[in-house]
Amino acid sequence: MIIGTPRETKNHEYRVGLTPAGAHVLVEAGHAVLVERAAGSRAGFSDGEYQRVGARIVDSPAALWGQAELVVKVKEPQPAEYSLIRPGQILFCYLHLAAEVELLQRLVDSGASCVAYETVTDAHGELALLAPMSRIAGRLAPQMGAWALQMANGGSGVLLGGVPGVPPARVVVVGAGQVGANAAQIAVGMGADVTLLDRTPVKLEALDRIYRGRLKTCVADPLILAEHVATADLVIGAVLVPARRAPRLITAAMLARMRPGSVLVDVSIDQGGVAETSRPTSHSAPLYLAEGVVHYCVTNMPAAVARTATLALTQVTLPCVSALAAFGLRGALERDSGLMQGLQVHAGHVTCAALAEDMGRPWIAPAQALENAGAP
Repeated sequence: MIIGTPRETKNHEYRVGLTPAGAHVLVEAGHAVLVERAAGSRAGFSDGEYQRVGARIVDSPAALWGQAELVVKVKEPQPAEYSLIRPGQILFCYLHLAAEVELLQRLVDSGASCVAYETVTDAHGELALLAPMSRIAGRLAPQMGAWALQMANGGSGVLLGGVPGVPPARVVVVGAGQVGANAAQIAVGMGADVTLLDRTPVKLEALDRIYRGRLKTCVADPLILAEHVATADLVIGAVLVPARRAPRLITAAMLARMRPGSVLVDVSIDQGGVAETSRPTSHSAPLYLAEGVVHYCVTNMPAAVARTATLALTQVTLPCVSALAAFGLRGALERDSGLMQGLQVHAGHVTCAALAEDMGRPWIAPAQALENAGAP
């Protein structure tokens, strides 16, 4: 199979879909690997490294997309790439389509088969390809919140860890999944007064045993959430419902009760955001003010640490890439029910039930869509 990895074009996106080590594995298995020029350079992977393991460097996105049967990238296609996607092509990357109406339509119209990292599951039902980036985004969230709290950024001037004689910042983390647990870990390590809210007591009990009183936990309901948000210096939104738009748990009225200059870091923004006031931002312009609260809503947070993020991501995606290349789309998905969960669009159909329901679109089961289209 011909496998292509393009250079990412999203704002300040420096991750890359394949490392030279991954390209080597695929070449050794008999596949052709194309890499767009400088695709991995900012993450520390030179064109020469790819060439030395047998990959071929191509000079333009059109040349890569035009030849590749399987396109492996990190973030969802950007508008300049829409016209490059071909019928029958396999696209393997993060998609987050619940917040991308136009992209979903373009992918449906393209006739391509789109497998989303964020809904692929492992043998235990865990989101194995999303987890590494969730951990990184969670660990970055308190850092970004601490930076946004600085006066020069419009923040209230509160130091996350405080100093002797002055209390630390109050940090409220909403959601105890991978993002929330990692955000809490770093915030506690920075010396903040941290409260973690979730609707699942079992998750809170597990974290309470780990932190032994250094982390406060609370079962969330609307009134409890409102009380904690009102007194927080930093709120971190870390709620995920796989393939669906994130629930809007934090209202504008809740934020308006916070002290001016307080901060919201909404890691859920890829799926639409956890707050009514959240809207996507970029690494070039990460902050805006709403209801007196500084918002940080960057949709590709892990790109800030692109080398670490690339290495963590490709460790878990490469086995899936190898399977798709070896067995083709249908063969790989039929062998791996967890990979089948990643198929969101195929041959003009939405094949993810949760996505179809959220977007008000007709749905067809992945296996049926593969059968109807005669996928190889």
